[in-house]
Amino acid sequence: MREIAKRHKVLRKQAGFSQSELAKRSGVSLGSLKRFETSGQISLESLLLLADVLNRLDDFDAVLKPIENLQAIEKLFSDKTRR
Repeated sequence: MREIAKRHKVLRKQAGFSQSELAKRSGVSLGSLKRFETSGQISLESLLLLADVLNRLDDFDAVLKPIENLQAIEKLFSDKTRR
């Protein structure tokens, strides 16, 4: 979590935003943003709001992307493979 917070802080600075400016633009409270950048703790909703302002929302696509080979998944859950 702290590594993600470090990366976020670098992205924020590269975009030229102060903490207060990013908080205002994203709708995330300044306290939540500060806590995130120091401890790595943040809600998923707030993280996505911040990522949106930093134009990094697409980075989350791979996290929840469905597996393309559905047959392999179905095989895992079929009655024949369960004991």
